[in-house]
Amino acid sequence: MIRITTLIENSIGEHLALRNEHGLSICIEMPRNKILFDAGQSGDFIYNAHQLQIDLTDLECVVLSHGHYDHTGGLRDLLNVTTGFELVTGRGFFREKYAERNGAHEYLGNNFTAEFLKKRNILYSELREPVRELVPGVFVVGFFPRVNIDEKINKRFKLLTHDGFTDDDFEDEVMIVVDTPLGLVAIMGCAHPGMRNMLDEVKSRFKKPVYAVLGGTHLVEASQEASDASIEYLIKNNIKIIGVSHCTGEKAGKLLENSSSGYFYNRTGSSLTIF
Repeated sequence: MIRITTLIENSIGEHLALRNEHGLSICIEMPRNKILFDAGQSGDFIYNAHQLQIDLTDLECVVLSHGHYDHTGGLRDLLNVTTGFELVTGRGFFREKYAERNGAHEYLGNNFTAEFLKKRNILYSELREPVRELVPGVFVVGFFPRVNIDEKINKRFKLLTHDGFTDDDFEDEVMIVVDTPLGLVAIMGCAHPGMRNMLDEVKSRFKKPVYAVLGGTHLVEASQEASDASIEYLIKNNIKIIGVSHCTGEKAGKLLENSSSGYFYNRTGSSLTIF
């Protein structure tokens, strides 16, 4: 059995004892392994794991999709629970990330550094190849070709460099792919490089059908044309389960709800179980 549970997300579901926040954290439980994908913006995902009877002390890997606070902020709290995991990120994860608003800049990055991880003796590695198998049947994927030119990154996202601010290319963004008996399960944090770009890379690398897409798609900031193309993409590729939320946006969510019988709003506490 494979169980994929959203420990925290923007919205609360039927389990009203859980906590929600603008962020994302997903736990992947395999027969012999357990992996955490993203750590929300606070430690509330840990509280939710307790409520859901999910033990986080035996995590084998933690993967952080990209260096934004709402996906990484809870890692410090997790270290009070366990330190026996390997932390995996994309290349350039520790570059300083900001949002630009009317000439001002707001910090959106991590609340820890590589030096902090070293002091805490956390095993840490950056993805250096397009695909890496973390444990049998679970892969981290990165380095996405930008072939769908209408999938544009919002110019408000910036990186601080020695020469000033520059557009964030989200080279650090990675995703998880789980190979299941029903097909591939693709799990994304925010899909800043473009959902279709990321899924095209998965299909190219694995040569298998995508059964489910979970996580964030960042359609909330997509143009109407790009949003429509992304929704059509999910339908045309016969993806059976579409459990997206977080940065997907209410409008895109409604369109998916009306277009696909396999769509569900992936709220805090939602689980996908595959036997």
